[in-house]
Amino acid sequence: MAVYTDVSDESLIAFLAEYDLGSLVAFRGIAEGVENSNYVLRTTAGDFILTLYEKRVDPADLPWFLGLMEHLAQRGILCPRPVHGRDGAALRQLCGRYAAITTFLPGVWPRHVKVEHCAQVGAVLARLHLAGEDYRPRRENALGPHAWKPLFARCSGQADEIRPGLAAELAEALDRILAVWPAELPTGQIHADLFPDNVFFLEGAVSGVIDFYFAATDFYAYDIAICLNAWCFEADSSLNVTKARALLRGYEEVRKLLPAEQEALPVLAQGAAMRFLLTRLYDWLYTPANALVVRKDPLEYLRRLRFHLNAPDAGAYGL
Repeated sequence: MAVYTDVSDESLIAFLAEYDLGSLVAFRGIAEGVENSNYVLRTTAGDFILTLYEKRVDPADLPWFLGLMEHLAQRGILCPRPVHGRDGAALRQLCGRYAAITTFLPGVWPRHVKVEHCAQVGAVLARLHLAGEDYRPRRENALGPHAWKPLFARCSGQADEIRPGLAAELAEALDRILAVWPAELPTGQIHADLFPDNVFFLEGAVSGVIDFYFAATDFYAYDIAICLNAWCFEADSSLNVTKARALLRGYEEVRKLLPAEQEALPVLAQGAAMRFLLTRLYDWLYTPANALVVRKDPLEYLRRLRFHLNAPDAGAYGL
């Protein structure tokens, strides 16, 4: 989450007039994240999240994202539910951007990830996968393997400014990953961005899963690989295999991994590390200086990528 587009009181009040949400009490920007402009919104009807969709989000995908959230919420997943206006629409425009209001979820994301967090995340990810099985619309993963080389090409000329030799190292790793990327694995709707700041906990239990704007139709095991990268590495860039084992066991308590998914886990983890390294690299180079946003260090994912490239098999992750 972030703030790129400022919203005036007058614009927001006019926007809220399209809803049955009472009158405006307060709103403030959320600085975390890098994608859309987000505000915590309080009205006399309660607390909500207002999102303005920025340039990286294709407006044509927005009904799919909002529909998926509504679908998952109806099936018991604790995720934001789009709020419909008086005309029945959940999507409209504000300050020249497409915008939507969603329900507010209580809880806080874990600043210090523990083993018990990982176990619960694994389980909620599996439940999300199962709940999305009957969501029939499909959406290609816009940041899947086909997108990595074009994204790298936009960054490669400046990559060595961040770390000498980075461009050559990434080019070699990218070729290696794409050469062995799986062709067929169990596929469905995935979150694709389930980082700690997108999972809320309350009294020790998951209370919400947010930020579905990278969600797509892709390999379930790739979603697991994203979570291994996001939840199971320590500050010194070492994998905490106890956390990884807990995440995988939590997942398998709900949905068993096939042997082919287990076998593919190292290359999927390599791809997940590459994907986030490249988008962080792009954002590091191209985020506007005046944006209220916290840029994230791409080199964190370089160190994770190196681990995965040396992982012999799924046993490296505790399987």
